[in-house]
Amino acid sequence: MNRIVASAIIAVLAVPAFAEGDAAKGEKAFKKCKACHTIENDAGEAIVKGGKTGPNLYGVAGRPAGSVEGFKYSDSLVAAGEKGLVWDETTFVEYTRNPKEFLQTYLEDSGAKSKMTFKLKEGGEDIFAFLQSVASE
Repeated sequence: MNRIVASAIIAVLAVPAFAEGDAAKGEKAFKKCKACHTIENDAGEAIVKGGKTGPNLYGVAGRPAGSVEGFKYSDSLVAAGEKGLVWDETTFVEYTRNPKEFLQTYLEDSGAKSKMTFKLKEGGEDIFAFLQSVASE
């Protein structure tokens, strides 16, 4: 019996948790992001056409930071990914509120920098929920 319970718990933990935010609100709020970011699936189809200044945000949930092939990230974001930073709702929301400050804290390096200068004061949970929803279609 204990093996069954333990197996069930492991199975639940292995499934990515869905974001707490509102995906519909996140879709509207993503308009702020698309000046720099696009959402393009693995087949190359645009889900949301946007800029190329920032990396493609398709599949960002569960992805290590600084890992989209072909995109030139800041050294600090690459270092954060190498240190183990994986995008989940909490890290995404904290990063988008103040990217530079987040990286300085995460890396324990006052000189850490981010190319992302935009600060998303609120709605990060909703945007993450939207990004997660389009990647699961």
